[in-house]
Formats: sequence, C-alpha cells, structure tokens
Amino acid sequence: MSNLLPPDFVARVQNDPFLGNPLLEALATEPPTAIRRNPWKQNSYLPVDRAIPWSENGFFLSERPLYTLDPLFHAGSYYPQEAGSQLLDTVLKALPLPVEPVILDLCAAPGGKSTLIASFLNNKGLLVSNEVIQSRAKILKENLTKWGATNTIVTNNDPADFTRVPDTFDCIVVDAPCSGEGMFRKDHAARNEWSQNNVDLCAARQRRIVMDVWDSLNPGGFLVYSTCTFNSQENEENVAWFARETNADIVQLSLPFMKPDRNETGWYALPNELDTEGFYLTVLRKPEGNTTKKRPAKNPKLQLLKDRSIAEPFITGNDLSLIQWQDYLFAVPAAFEELAFHLHQQLRVIKLGTELGEIARKGLIPHEALALNPFIRNAGLSTIELTKEQALSYLHGDTFQLEGSHGFQLMTYQNEPLGWIKHLGNRFNNLYPKEWRIRMDIK
Repeated sequence: MSNLLPPDFVARVQNDPFLGNPLLEALATEPPTAIRRNPWKQNSYLPVDRAIPWSENGFFLSERPLYTLDPLFHAGSYYPQEAGSQLLDTVLKALPLPVEPVILDLCAAPGGKSTLIASFLNNKGLLVSNEVIQSRAKILKENLTKWGATNTIVTNNDPADFTRVPDTFDCIVVDAPCSGEGMFRKDHAARNEWSQNNVDLCAARQRRIVMDVWDSLNPGGFLVYSTCTFNSQENEENVAWFARETNADIVQLSLPFMKPDRNETGWYALPNELDTEGFYLTVLRKPEGNTTKKRPAKNPKLQLLKDRSIAEPFITGNDLSLIQWQDYLFAVPAAFEELAFHLHQQLRVIKLGTELGEIARKGLIPHEALALNPFIRNAGLSTIELTKEQALSYLHGDTFQLEGSHGFQLMTYQNEPLGWIKHLGNRFNNLYPKEWRIRMDIK
C-alpha cells in the first residue's frame, strides 16, 4: 500500500488558496505527541515538553512513551489525545452554558472528548456519551469509567434514537465521522481510504446525523460541530446547510489559536500553522422557543434504593441517588435522578452513573467503577500499595504473594486506586476486569 497522498487530494489542496502547498509540506512531517491529565488523579512522570495553551490540562510530550506499562494510565490519570481535539476545552469555556449543563457527546468513542467534557463539568451537571457501534461503545464505557466521574452515562444508540428525548440537552457535541484528511500525517491508512466519493458520502451522513439529533437540543442550546478534515464540503458547506435547515444562529467566538474558515463561520487548526493534526469546528445555537419536553414516565426496570446500608461502607456523599437494576447497584447525581430514569427507559444505556457493585447474600461485591471514582469512594477503605512490578502483574490478571487482611482490598499504585482483590489469607482473587487486562508480555 502506498503512503503517498492521494493525487486528487493533492490537486485540490494546491488549487485552494486557503490551504496550498504549506499544508502538504506539513503533512510530510512527524506529528506531535500530546496527552491530557485527569485533574482529580495522581500525575504520572511523563516526558512533558510544554503545556498546550488552549487546553487547561493538556501537555505536549517530548517522546511517545509505552502507555501500557504505566499503571497510572490504567488508573485513568491521563488520556493520550491529539492536541487539536483539545481545542474543545476553550470552546466549552467560551459558551454561556447553565451552571450544571446536560451535555451530549454524540459520536463519542473512544472517549477523548468525553473525558475532556467530564473534566470541564468537574462532576457537576450530566454528560451523556453515545456511540452507535457496540464494540466501540464498550471502549468508551471503559475510558469514562477509568476517568472517574459520577455524572456520566454511556449509551449505544443511532443518532435517530435521540428523537425519543426531545429538548433534553443544553449542549450537543457532534464530532462527526468524516473523510479523515486531518489524520493523514499520523494515520497513513487514512490516505489509502480517501476518495472524493467518500467525501460525498461523509458530507451526506453528517447532515443526517445533525438533523437526527437536533430535536433533542434545548431551545437556546448549542451544537458544537467538528470534523478532522480540510475540505469545505464537509465543513463550511455543511455549516451553511445546517443553518438554513434549522434556522440556527452561527455563534461567533474568540478563538485566537485557530484560523477562521473560508466563510468566517467556523475555525480550523491546520498542522502548518499549529502543533496539531487537522481539526475544524463551528458552533450553532438553536432558536429560543417553546419546549416539547414531556414528563418522564416511570421506569419499571429501575428501583430507587431507600435502604443504603449495603453501600455505606464503600461510599461517601449525600447528593447521590442509589438505583438498583436487577442485582446491580448504581449511583447517579440526585439532581439528575429523574432524567437518568428517563434516559434508561428511552435509550440503550450501558453505563449508568457509577456502578457500585453486585448485591449478594453477604453484602456488596464492589465494582471496578467504584474503585476508580474519587468523588464517592470512601477514603477509609482498606488499601494495599503495590510496587510498579506488582501493579503491572495485577493489571495483567496475575496473582502473587501479597500480605493483607481478609476481604475486599483496594489495590493502589502511588496511592492511586487500580481496582479490587478479595484477599483470602494465603492467596487472593484478582477482580480486575478480564476485558481490561494487559495482554502483552510484561516481563
């Protein structure tokens, strides 16, 4: 397979005075490496080069480490994320959102923007992260679980399904599937998949996605539309079409790090002008009007747990609602209890707040999500501090000689929780989720 840029793409860029040869030259260089730290967890000793000026917790690295062999990566202490995608941090802070907004990240897997939004919310409001492809939705759930906020829900739905929840979200982020021209520098496979026909298909699909979800946006709410491509068809032309079809206002923001687009309706991050891959975004505001929101019906599948004694040894905080589904117990912010019930009834929810554990005859079997949530995890839980070698063995799914008292123990590395074991005295059961375990040889 050739690593050369597609000839039709090269010709289009060369004939576009907005882009030109400087972009093509930049696509031949090495992409920078960037991460975003979790503000609620321990910092890992990474080869930090400098801060990313448009992202509060973002940093460029001087080299790309082997993340798999860092236990704090598995603990959710940071997320490897391309620097251009982190421009969303500046955009969210510039919008006049409610104090506790309800935000939908529509095309959310693998979770970079969702974990950024979660940090922006700081465990206030509610984040619903959606992914239509089931296998990718599981990865999204894992990454949001590791990030550790209570106020997150993950759904596995087609955008059209959100017509069931009209006038629900104060902000919707649509990082739309696109032709991927902005990824040509770091992903050579994207070069081989590119064609003008694919651009046409992506532009049409983007229109469908935005229109499918538009009714679920509150009157006066904001839709952040983004792609990782350079062409006007998927960007400026689609933005103009969205505005015509919905009567939306195109929001003007001050984004000094980005370049205004060809029509001054959105902004680009171009790799020849900024240390990023290609990224485009714009913000639309829905007209004010009457709401069509309906009172949520009762959800017979979920029950509000009134006797909290089974969970009290493990959790802290009075602003939580504990919800039982079958034999499983979940915690959601009390302020959004009714909405959580409603979303669970209308959508395919695969993560409901923080899963606390399974209700068993002898008490609660704690879930991994509880271990990784610093907001509700009881600080008095019994812990066992691990060396790096032990931590990697634990994350690999191994068992080894380990001193400790009987019962559930929280395994930590540099005082950051990794997960649970059940200590049996002379041995322990490793409760780290099998699907999350390190698969490579760690010796």
